[in-house]
Amino acid sequence: MNQITMKLNADHLIMEALKEDITSEDITTNAVMREACPGEVQLICKQDGVIAGLEVYKRVFELLDEKTEVEFYVKDGDVVKNKQLMGVVRGDIRVLLSGERVALNYLQRMSGIATYTRSIVDLLEGSKTRLLDTRKTTPNMRVFEKYAVKVGGGCNHRYNLSDGILLKDNHIGAAGSVAKAIEMAKEYAPFVRKIEIEVENLEMVKEAVEAGADIIMLDNMTPDEMREAIKIIDGRAQTECSGNVTKENVARLVSVGVDYISSGALTHSAPILDISMKNLHPVNQ
Repeated sequence: MNQITMKLNADHLIMEALKEDITSEDITTNAVMREACPGEVQLICKQDGVIAGLEVYKRVFELLDEKTEVEFYVKDGDVVKNKQLMGVVRGDIRVLLSGERVALNYLQRMSGIATYTRSIVDLLEGSKTRLLDTRKTTPNMRVFEKYAVKVGGGCNHRYNLSDGILLKDNHIGAAGSVAKAIEMAKEYAPFVRKIEIEVENLEMVKEAVEAGADIIMLDNMTPDEMREAIKIIDGRAQTECSGNVTKENVARLVSVGVDYISSGALTHSAPILDISMKNLHPVNQ
């Protein structure tokens, strides 16, 4: 997920967010600002972290008024500090007030994900293991949240159900067995598609290897079980581990030697990064 892809998919989602927040009018702003008035406001970080989503933040104001000007002093991926001035927004004060909450919601959420992701990526430094996100994203926020994971140094797993084959426990149950699920996937899918399967024990690992899975996800296994599974796989498939992966337990998972660690917590449990718009004031035309 890169910035170009995000831009192509962002505008209609941002508009829906604005419509959610302004169903008919911003009654508070209209009460105190009856006419257009040029002004500017500062974008200030209130805690240390990794910034992500600046172009989305900017786009909120541009969709409300294309004449709005946003000047940034940082870029996505930068480490920012508490009290740091990150930018200035200039335009009609009514636009600055009405777009503030939606713009900050995106920026805080995306920066929180980037910050949390970076904290885990740092723990993987020096190993071969790469960090992946999942589809456990906020509805209608996936394009933004997966982009934020990339900014934080993580990697994107499949974007949606059309993007890749991942046979999970219920797919295996529907097919009848690990081997049968892989066989059916190979028959249906183009040869360019990799087939990943989720397994829960060593017997399933053996069956997945013999059936020719490309990627084997070791789900909720203990570190010792995963080490044994990697021996069984013996390089015949890539390996991924998943299941309640957090910053607190990722170090012991890295020592196992898997190729990938996937964590839903990157997107469903990352706290926001506290960011504010402050010191709004009119400016002379």
